[in-house]
This record gives sequence, C-alpha cells and structure tokens, in this order.
Amino acid sequence: MSKDLPGAAGDLAKSNPAVWEAYAALGAATANAGHLTERERRLVKLALAIGAGSEGAVHSHARRGVAEGLATEDLHQVALLAIGPLGLPRAVAAGTWIADITDKN
Repeated sequence: MSKDLPGAAGDLAKSNPAVWEAYAALGAATANAGHLTERERRLVKLALAIGAGSEGAVHSHARRGVAEGLATEDLHQVALLAIGPLGLPRAVAAGTWIADITDKN
C-alpha cells in the first residue's frame, strides 16, 4: 500500500506510518489466508463496503477495482446484488457511489 492515498487514509498514513504499516500488514495477511483470487477479494471487499454503507470505502474499492482491470459492469453488478439483502435504497446509493468512480473513466 502506498502512502499516497486520498483523503483521511492518506493523512493517517503520513502522520502515523507505523500504524499504517501494521494495518497494511494485516490486510496482506488476511488476503493470503485463503484461496480467493485477487478479483474475488476486490469484489467481496466492495460488497462489504456497500453493506457497511461506507461511501468512502465503496469509492476506494471501486477505484482499486478499475485500476486492477475489473469490468465496470461487474462493479455495478455488486450494487445490484445488494438489493435483496440490503434493500433497494442502499443498492441505489451504492450504484451512485460506484458511478462516481466509473463515470470518470
């Protein structure tokens, strides 16, 4: 993970590098704890961000997904899949948060 992150995460990484390094190490350890592919992990993290209702995390995982070459349609499908368990309003909000990123590209 780079310390050149947008917003509050970047501020935290710059002001508390040891905390950020420990956080990044935890992320690496959890990523390597199973057999999910990088693509699968990104989509799961996007879904978890949607479930948590975190606009910033949805932006982050959508941005990373685009950078990793995930299809825009796949990112938006994750928002559609949220309709059943989370409800239409949450899914629509998530779709707009994803579009904030995908419409730039």
